[in-house]
Amino acid sequence: MASDARAFYSAHPGALTSSGAKTLGLAWIIYGVFRLVVTVWLIVFTTTATLMFGALLTRVPDPFTIMTVFHILYSAVIVWSGISAVLGIVAGLTMLASQRGSRILVIAAALLALPELPFGIMLGVYTMTHLAPRD
Repeated sequence: MASDARAFYSAHPGALTSSGAKTLGLAWIIYGVFRLVVTVWLIVFTTTATLMFGALLTRVPDPFTIMTVFHILYSAVIVWSGISAVLGIVAGLTMLASQRGSRILVIAAALLALPELPFGIMLGVYTMTHLAPRD
């Protein structure tokens, strides 16, 4: 198993090539635009989501508290999606421009993208494995 890991790391150099960084930067921009669309989608359908969730609360002893929690969680998802979108776009643009601060931005974007199935996990794990320091 250790030899498999050594073979993997020797086949993938520690530094991204210029074309690899450009491709990864473009992938982050595409992901950021996708998250921006999801954010707008969540905002547009806030009323529908509230009505659908509220319809489930007809037989609950304290529906107002649960509805308040729903609004808080829904708002948190919107904010998280928006931050992930902006950070992904900015990180992708800094990678395309080959700026020094891009590594920190891309790692932050990758960490925020990890909970998102399936594209966030794929892009986040790929980014983390290629930007991780090698021994």
